[in-house]
Amino acid sequence: MRTSFRWLAASLLSLSVLSCAKQEMVSPTPTAVSASADVSAAGFPETFESGTKTAYTAGSVTLGSGSWNLDDALLGNTTADHKTGTQSARVRNLGTLTMNFNTTAGVGVVTVQHAVYGTDGSSQWELWASTNSGSSYAKVGSTITSSSTTLQTASFTVNLAGSVRLQIRKTSGGTNRINLDNITVEQYGSTTPPPTGTGKKFLFDATHAETAGNADWVLDVDNGVVPRYPTPAASGITSTTPETYWTGALSSWGVALVKQGHQVENLPVGTAITYGNTSNPQDLANYNVFVIDEPNTLFTSAEKTAILNFVRNGGGLFMISDHDVSDRNNDGYDSPAIWNDLMNSNSVQANPFGFSIDKNNIVETSSNVRTGTNAILNGSQGTVTQIKYSNGATITVNSTVATPLIWRSTSTQGNANVLCASSTFGTGRVVVVGDSSPADDGTGSPGNTVYPGWTEIASHAKLHMNASLWLAKLQ
Repeated sequence: MRTSFRWLAASLLSLSVLSCAKQEMVSPTPTAVSASADVSAAGFPETFESGTKTAYTAGSVTLGSGSWNLDDALLGNTTADHKTGTQSARVRNLGTLTMNFNTTAGVGVVTVQHAVYGTDGSSQWELWASTNSGSSYAKVGSTITSSSTTLQTASFTVNLAGSVRLQIRKTSGGTNRINLDNITVEQYGSTTPPPTGTGKKFLFDATHAETAGNADWVLDVDNGVVPRYPTPAASGITSTTPETYWTGALSSWGVALVKQGHQVENLPVGTAITYGNTSNPQDLANYNVFVIDEPNTLFTSAEKTAILNFVRNGGGLFMISDHDVSDRNNDGYDSPAIWNDLMNSNSVQANPFGFSIDKNNIVETSSNVRTGTNAILNGSQGTVTQIKYSNGATITVNSTVATPLIWRSTSTQGNANVLCASSTFGTGRVVVVGDSSPADDGTGSPGNTVYPGWTEIASHAKLHMNASLWLAKLQ
């Protein structure tokens, strides 16, 4: 991560240090591909950021996706309303949120973020769907219980063709209220089968505060919401599409992967990290590579088990850290500590990858690169000759399962002062970079300051793309 004036803020501890860098990939011109994609319904995600309704009395309000009827529900913008952005829907008693319009391309998967209002007790609610413009409705999926004061994500597989409208019903009654926010609706039939042959699936994590503070370590952010499928649809990407097609500091990375025929998705806030859970549509078993760029909250015991078993059974894990004292959400943990906790405190295996992240802060450009025929450093995307750390942490290798790839400029090529390394665990593969700056492409949410590290050093795109393909076992 880049410093300049930002290290001054870091010294205060209460402020998050700023972000890292970005660059456009330099490689043979890719051919245009017709990438498979999951397409959001028109107007979605619904973030409840537009429109005003301050009373529970039944009435319609025009939102970003269209007109909705809110009965025993309003748009809340108080500190007790749990939300992304400035407001969310608040529902009481047996209240409902009902679309006054139809989606015309069917409905596939629907996700809804939910939490209790303020410190209210738990409540139950359900998703219902109509295929006759609201004359009748049928329940979809299970009844959901909201009990958390932080937004969680509920997922429903609707799979209805044609014209569909949705309704959310609070079913538990009583005085407890719930907040609902960030409704995503996927068109039905827009999903093609997973890629075969050389096409792979890459999942980018957004569940561990990767957008906290000044960061945007995701593929795309829409009105403050990180969607599962970046918008516009990946199917619109051609060989000449710029990375600004999506808004996220990792959009260059994602667009470059799609140009080569791969699929990319975000794992949205509130979605579970699981492995082997067939009821979770974003279970890690459905992907080839899991990218986690600068996590800012600790992984739970279950998440650690899922991640490590995913790798041990053949998955690829791209780990990106940042420097010491880079706690963007001020919860007491920064990414070096979070990564070390994953590797040192889990129920699968201690020190599974054979390295640890150092608690330091390094700023330098290094050309001290491993020689030889290593596929990450000399792969199909070009030869990696250097890396620039704009505030990052070094790596210490402590087992032969890990391979140092780049060192600090003045260091001997040993197990210390490593800037990038690879490893294996079981039949899976791991790559670690100690700074988020090289992957940062300089675009993000309004108000965030990010930097073009992806293009700042020509080797940055080559390193991350070679590593991605190596993790996916394509080189």
